[in-house]
Amino acid sequence: MQMCILIFVGNNGETYFNTAALVSCVQNFPKSRGPVVGILKGFAGLSGAILTQIYTMIHFPDHASLIFMVAVGPAMVVIALMFIIRPVGGHKQVRPSDGLSFTFIYSVCLLLAAYLMGVLLLEDLVSVSHSLVTIFTVILFFLIIVPIVIPVVLSFRDEPRDPAEEFLLPKPEQQEVGKTGQDAQEQEVIFSEVEDEKPKEVDLLPASERQKRIAQLQAKLCQAAAEGAVRVKRRRGPHRGEDFTLMQALIKADFWLIFFSLLLGSGSGLTVIDNLGQMSQSLGYDNTHIFVSMISIWNFLGRVGGGYFSEIIVRDYAYPRPVAMAVAQLVMAVGHIFFAMGWPGAMYIGTLLIGLGYGSHWAIVPAAASELFGLKKFGALYNFLTLANPAGSLVFSGVIACSIYDREAEKQAHQHHIGPQISGTSSIFSGMFSQDEPLKCEGSICFFLTSMIMSGFCVVAAVLSLVLVYRTKIVYAHLYGKSRT
Repeated sequence: MQMCILIFVGNNGETYFNTAALVSCVQNFPKSRGPVVGILKGFAGLSGAILTQIYTMIHFPDHASLIFMVAVGPAMVVIALMFIIRPVGGHKQVRPSDGLSFTFIYSVCLLLAAYLMGVLLLEDLVSVSHSLVTIFTVILFFLIIVPIVIPVVLSFRDEPRDPAEEFLLPKPEQQEVGKTGQDAQEQEVIFSEVEDEKPKEVDLLPASERQKRIAQLQAKLCQAAAEGAVRVKRRRGPHRGEDFTLMQALIKADFWLIFFSLLLGSGSGLTVIDNLGQMSQSLGYDNTHIFVSMISIWNFLGRVGGGYFSEIIVRDYAYPRPVAMAVAQLVMAVGHIFFAMGWPGAMYIGTLLIGLGYGSHWAIVPAAASELFGLKKFGALYNFLTLANPAGSLVFSGVIACSIYDREAEKQAHQHHIGPQISGTSSIFSGMFSQDEPLKCEGSICFFLTSMIMSGFCVVAAVLSLVLVYRTKIVYAHLYGKSRT
């Protein structure tokens, strides 16, 4: 019971820190949501491998020291950074050097992933001295600290600002003398009616023509409302791309499409991660730690790459970001097929595809949710969506994978038990010993049916993502179409 309470408190603390960091950075970089989310979630996925390397260097004799390091270390980092991280606004949110800065950080991420992959494989396959482990860890610390160079350089360098940006900066609202709050609210309602009443083809026009048509429609609507020819109706809720509360989002089909697509996609990926040890053992691999380390690295690259490529899709083509999630889910479907077939080398290819696809979800979903449902209540929306991950793992791993594996293991144990009975040996004693040992399954049959079911679920998740793409085409054309013209 005590351990359960400690795990509950620790995981909730980690969730709060994750939410605070993610929401703050997405609000500070609204024009680069994909890269920001990808980098943050990527390092979150890589933190386990980093802490493992640090623990290997310190080489504590007992596991209690490891728990103490995990408890105190992150808390010290949070306390040190809580006075530095803050929301920024205006022209500081978008700098001309942002593209170069993100490219530099991406390069460091790829170098860090390749370095950790090499170090982990070397330590698993070869006996490495403690002095060499210390050198590896010092280099790791250097690679982690390198991105700090960017904010340090930018703080001492004044970037030239385009005069056009001054016009785009938000100005304090000035109400006319004698204009009451009721009049202002009525004006806001009138202009919001333009979004409801305008033809859909208006959103597909070029930016200049679209603004002209909307301005004409606004003028006609204001004149008609002033003459009493039309009655302005009140809005019943925000539209896509505006700020939603959690309760407002829960009644939207788009929100549940994201939720169930994430449940099927990430749930199947987490099932593989949870059962990777048994899957590798059933296929005859003795050293299962290699695949655990590899899927951690691929997960990291999937998160970083998912944010990068999804940002290209929305920024250069003004196409809905969930299309990248559909591609990731189809990649995962192929990875599950490799696990099911159990071909030579299938573990390596399946680990690569599942790791990349699973990691991509956690860069694409938060960015897409912030674009469709706004940033005002993004923390609540994001944490509700993360419930899909444990829910999918509970159903797929706890119900489907475990039951199928146990059934196949019992079949093999029954076959091994029948053999001694036919040959006339002492089957009683063999049965007594077999009851004390845990059941094990060998061969690709152990996870064949589970992997095929997971592959089917990933295809269904991709279909849901494509439905979301179809429903949000106009929204993304409105959000990002202006930047392309």
